[in-house]
Amino acid sequence: MAAIGSTDHDSPSGSGPVEESERAPLTGFTVGVTACRRREELCGLLESRGARVISAPAVSVRPLTDDRELLAATRSCLSEPPVIVIGTTGVGFRGWMEAADGWGLGEDLRKLLTDAQIFARGPKAMGAIRAAGLRETWVPISESLREVLDHLRAGHLNGVRIAVQLHGDPEPELVDGLRAAGADVVTVPVYRWCPPDDPGPLLKLVELIATRYIDAVAFTSKPAVASLLSLAEENGRRDAVVAAFRGDVVAACVGSVTAEPLEALGVRTLQPERPRLGALVRVIAEELPSRRPQGLVVDRRKLELRGHAVLVDGRVIELPPAPMAVLRALAEQPGRVMSRAQLVGRLPSGDAASEHAVEMAVTRLRAALGEGQYVQTVVKRGYRLRVDG
Repeated sequence: MAAIGSTDHDSPSGSGPVEESERAPLTGFTVGVTACRRREELCGLLESRGARVISAPAVSVRPLTDDRELLAATRSCLSEPPVIVIGTTGVGFRGWMEAADGWGLGEDLRKLLTDAQIFARGPKAMGAIRAAGLRETWVPISESLREVLDHLRAGHLNGVRIAVQLHGDPEPELVDGLRAAGADVVTVPVYRWCPPDDPGPLLKLVELIATRYIDAVAFTSKPAVASLLSLAEENGRRDAVVAAFRGDVVAACVGSVTAEPLEALGVRTLQPERPRLGALVRVIAEELPSRRPQGLVVDRRKLELRGHAVLVDGRVIELPPAPMAVLRALAEQPGRVMSRAQLVGRLPSGDAASEHAVEMAVTRLRAALGEGQYVQTVVKRGYRLRVDG
């Protein structure tokens, strides 16, 4: 897996033009990955399509196999068997079985589950249920716990005992909804989502989103979304992050459950038809190239702006954050002059907020782009792109 700033799959700066059909679809784009579990797999899939990946786990998973709460929930199920058991995740259901085996309660728990109706939220939970020698009763088409709740509320729940295997989130909508319908609910917490052990990478990702020096962020769990938004709020960047997601930073979510916190904020999320990592990567690879403009013709050369790079007549040139921010700002109004004062506000956080910083960024931008009068100085006014036509 590539570390922050890795460019293993990008064409080197100064390389010759590459035909569009030969270029990986995510070349020049930057994608943030917030996943904890299967992080390496997701990063690898994105990198294989040419993306620069910024790995910033938003949560950590803490198993509760030695936790008294899980043991108490298991004993509660054994003493008063549930009629219905809801398995929400594969890893969680397997963890419950493994913990029960460790306590010497595995055989009794499996017998109990054999007599119960087992609802699996999706294929992963269903696979874990079958691996334990059990059979599921029903699986929702949407793989959503909301559909599970609606399905159960269509029947008689008053006094019905239901065990809900949690997956790090307390799932108040499901649990409270079942209780409101009269069900006797016992929650089974197998593992818990916690903040990342090292929040540094996630804080860097928050800043990249806020300054829009990133094209997309991939989310694979609802707690990861909540964690990122929480950290952004703690550091005074929540409004900027939400605005970026409402704008040109793609919030790619593996499914509707993951997307809920963002959708509630008015963010239109990108989701695959099926909640799978491969499908998530495919929709990102399709979406990002289509969102960028076809390109500007500047000094008789075609420029295409991407996340951390600009393609000049098909040649990939990577740019540092400040020069990229200046180029992006000028490209938003091609041919029009932007003052140094206007450009100061577009520099990434951490750069000295001064007109001198803008001048340095322009100097570095010109040096990176090489020959050609891409960025023109308009005396006493500022800078503009020299747009043909």
